[in-house]
Amino acid sequence: MSTDRIAKYVRPEIQALHAYQVGKADNLIKLDNMENPYDWDESVKQGWLASMQAAPLNRYPDPEATGLQAKLREVMNIPADVGLLLGNGSDELIQLICMALSKPGATLLSVTPAFVMYKMTAIFTGMQYSGVDLKDDFSLNLDVILAEINNTQPAVIFVAYPNNPTGNLFDEEDVCKIIEASPGLVVIDEAYYAFADASFDKYLSRYDNMIVMRTVSKMGLAGLRLGYMMGNPDWINEFNKVRMPFNINCLTQLSVEFALENVEMFNRQTQQLCKNRELLFSEMKKIPRIKCYPTKTNFILFRTDPGQATRIFDGIKKSGVLIKNLTINGGALTDCLRVTIGKEDQNAAFLKALQESL
Repeated sequence: MSTDRIAKYVRPEIQALHAYQVGKADNLIKLDNMENPYDWDESVKQGWLASMQAAPLNRYPDPEATGLQAKLREVMNIPADVGLLLGNGSDELIQLICMALSKPGATLLSVTPAFVMYKMTAIFTGMQYSGVDLKDDFSLNLDVILAEINNTQPAVIFVAYPNNPTGNLFDEEDVCKIIEASPGLVVIDEAYYAFADASFDKYLSRYDNMIVMRTVSKMGLAGLRLGYMMGNPDWINEFNKVRMPFNINCLTQLSVEFALENVEMFNRQTQQLCKNRELLFSEMKKIPRIKCYPTKTNFILFRTDPGQATRIFDGIKKSGVLIKNLTINGGALTDCLRVTIGKEDQNAAFLKALQESL
């Protein structure tokens, strides 16, 4: 039977996993997955459609995405002496790093809770995983982290800045101490940098064991799946060796390059989402029986009364709004839900559904 073969040949740690799940949002206001809710300006959309007509779909894409790399360097102010590598979303970049560093017994270290793909990718690639619990306020437990670095000598440390799923920025000096104590590579995952007004890119020339990783998903291009990492060219060269050829398709290359020509539109949308975030956070803080955590992202994590999160989640969904139920993850996220910042009317609908569900 196939189950016997699976039990015999599939690695047991893979058998023990569950596939990454995304909630179905049919006929619901979708506030569950940290997406930009705003559409493109019509004139920009028409320009993009016109540019797609020239896409050479019969040819393999530029394997190095040279045009897109040049545009990223221009718009994101990436110096010429800094290495740059593109991936199919930040997920592929995490995978490339782990594939290159997964020597027998190698450890990936991060914090808990953190982006779930750090641990999953460590398992995929056969690395040991060490997760250090954050403090109750979700700040770094620096002494414990430094002790764990000394104990495990990790090949790579992932630090999300701001952190996902908690939304907070870690203390900058604490992160610097982690980089300085690390025997291997430290990856600063800045997926939400556009909402944070903070970045470690200023330290690229100081630390040769640091990589800064970003994605264009949160700025409004989630469907294109493009991530990029920048850092010491020697590191980038090694990671490029394990990158699959033609990993960035021609439609993504052309679309992102075109979008970056219109970056002002996305910056305007980001600024509006930051305003919406502050308004929503202010309103949520007035609601009894929930605790909202400070955020520098496009989402808000909040805690419910013990044992009530799933009931409240279901009530909000029944009212037509889909958010994220994190209590099922357990640990520090027990009793926690997370809402993505939407348009003004979407946030109002969520607030009404939340209040009715408490």
